[in-house]
Amino acid sequence: MLLDIVILAAGKGTRMKSSLPKVLHKVGGHSLLSHVLGAAKALESDNINIIIGHGAEIVRSEFSEEPVNFIEQTEQLGTGHAVQQALPYLRDNATALVLYGDVPLTPTATLRELLEQVREDAMSLLTVELDDPTGYGRILRNAQGNASAIVEQKDASKDQLAICEVNTGIMAVPTALLKEWLPNLSNENAQGEYYLTDVVEMASSNHIDINIVQADDEMDVLGVNNRVQQAELERYYQSVQAMILLEEGVSLLDPDRFDCRGELSAGSDVTIDVNCVFEGIVEIGNNVYIGPNCVITDSKIGDNTTIKANSVLEDTVIAGDSDIGPFARLRPGTELGKGAKIGNFVETKKAKVGEGSKINHLSYVGDAELGTGVNVGAGTITCNYDGVNKSKTTIGDGAFIGSNTSLVAPVTVASEATVGAGSTVAKDVAEGELAVARAKQRNIANWQKPVKK
Repeated sequence: MLLDIVILAAGKGTRMKSSLPKVLHKVGGHSLLSHVLGAAKALESDNINIIIGHGAEIVRSEFSEEPVNFIEQTEQLGTGHAVQQALPYLRDNATALVLYGDVPLTPTATLRELLEQVREDAMSLLTVELDDPTGYGRILRNAQGNASAIVEQKDASKDQLAICEVNTGIMAVPTALLKEWLPNLSNENAQGEYYLTDVVEMASSNHIDINIVQADDEMDVLGVNNRVQQAELERYYQSVQAMILLEEGVSLLDPDRFDCRGELSAGSDVTIDVNCVFEGIVEIGNNVYIGPNCVITDSKIGDNTTIKANSVLEDTVIAGDSDIGPFARLRPGTELGKGAKIGNFVETKKAKVGEGSKINHLSYVGDAELGTGVNVGAGTITCNYDGVNKSKTTIGDGAFIGSNTSLVAPVTVASEATVGAGSTVAKDVAEGELAVARAKQRNIANWQKPVKK
């Protein structure tokens, strides 16, 4: 099937009360429009058109790398008018699928089913059953079970108001028919707008079958018009992600307090405590425990690793058998060898920490390479920045760095060397040497403590 896709993304979203275009607000860490675009790309169309209007340049910029055609709707005169803007870019022998940039979670499988119902003499419409259909256009069906009309709330009879099946606006139509119908839309209505839904009546009057596909869940077709709906969709999205992980054998101690804002894969016997957030692409090995309130972004966590409470990891690779936290911050470029330990209130950045090495407490290690079996004492800092340039600290295998040490880079502490506590080391330390660099202690007898004036 030759497929043309039109995504309507021109609205301002006044009820969002934001200067950001509505379609760029996020659910699950991705913009509403990126969700829709992802579904569109999965359908393998080579002609995806996005109708933009409010904040057009911001939307263009956000998706500048995507293989899509942007069409600007300078005046927002309704959904029918929006699709009219795309007509010159649609192929006569194609099927046109109309999607909405603020309806982010429609499954690709549902859209495929919708497309399967299209023929030269038949269009298809996506509907949904609502417990409370108030405000929505009701679907009227004929004896064959196809749609015959959409009746708006204000025009519906008492019997029609009892119908719970409503229109979602998502439809698939032979492009040739769209090109015939859209120029004939009228804006003689209370809003003075051109409605895409009017093509349903045109199809019915032209004896074109209107096949119906019904969404499995109303959340699959819920649009975001305000912050309340955005929050509803966020929790629904997260519940789906949690259920997928649970079914794959991951233990979530409270699925309602879990957030995946990217792609998360996990091995067996993984436990994730409450209030953890995963962003970007995160890979977790086997037998991993992640404590409460952790934020993990674009990282790989090896087998048998424990990440304790309130730790933050970004762009980090952990080989395995490691112990992290609590309150550790591993910044981009951190690589931990097998069995490495990063303790409480330790920050690393662009640091390679060798197998079995330990940075246990209250330290900053940045732009550094540590060998195997290194012990870094509490309060140690690699002084990697001179105000202009970043420099590297190298610590060899088995070295011991005493507490409250400042290592002024560029500097090398060789294998099996020792640095005494409280030292400021600005020169290289050779293998096996002891470096002590601190002021001589003086004890002053009969010292008079200051008194408050």
